[in-house]
Amino acid sequence: MASKVCEELGTLMAGMAADKLFSLSGLFAVYKPKGPTSADLLNQLKAKLLAEAGVQEVVRKRKKPILKIGHGGTLDSAASGVLVVGIGKGTKLLGGLLAGSKKYTVIGELGKATDTLDATGKVTEEKPYDQITKGDLEKVLQKFTGDIMQVPPLWSALKKDGQRLSFLMKKGVAVEAKPARPVRVYNLSLQNFQPPLFTLDVECGGGFYVRSLVSDIGKELSSCASVRELTRTKHGPFTLEEHTLHEDKWTIDEIARSLEHCMSLLPEEPSHKKLKTEHSEESAVSCEDK
Repeated sequence: MASKVCEELGTLMAGMAADKLFSLSGLFAVYKPKGPTSADLLNQLKAKLLAEAGVQEVVRKRKKPILKIGHGGTLDSAASGVLVVGIGKGTKLLGGLLAGSKKYTVIGELGKATDTLDATGKVTEEKPYDQITKGDLEKVLQKFTGDIMQVPPLWSALKKDGQRLSFLMKKGVAVEAKPARPVRVYNLSLQNFQPPLFTLDVECGGGFYVRSLVSDIGKELSSCASVRELTRTKHGPFTLEEHTLHEDKWTIDEIARSLEHCMSLLPEEPSHKKLKTEHSEESAVSCEDK
């Protein structure tokens, strides 16, 4: 008798958790560590939430997954920091974040170029850097502030014939660089200079690649450079210190609380008003990573 009551109670609680999960809608931020791709991290988050709700997702061709979830801008696997997540109807707000401002702290390394433009790639070139001074670097930074033209990295989530450039590169397919495109840098400042390493704070608009920036700075200094470490410290109104949920906080209740706080940071628009209560069983937003 007691076991049956416990079983019924467990079923009831699981049902309540599932109802709460599927009622969640809006934007919140999670912490992405180095290692996993943004898509991998999103899948881990999704699996953890479904498991807590007692829901098993069956992968069926041409069928919509039960939980709609997506992220607002890829972070390279070697990068860490703020990853904005949309859940439920909140995924419709992610497009606006892609074009919004982001802040990064990046450690660059002079004298070394790699095929991926960061520390994960193979070294393709080494050049002297001893002649470069702090003043030289600060002067060069002025050329990369404001509205500039930038060539995206070959190792990126950009696509050619429907396939990511990074995927084609891994397969050994010859890939031509995408043409330079306009991007915006709001602020760019040198925080530390200890050759061969230098640290920059970058605030930029959508479509900007910090890896390309560091590479271009190296070339402008008649040397070369690549990214040693990259951290996204802010995306839109969401900051690394105040708003990101680490993995131990990836629970339905914690995310519900975070949604309430994070949604209050966004400009009030009619489309935001019902986001927290609408039920959603739509497909996941597709995610791309390097």
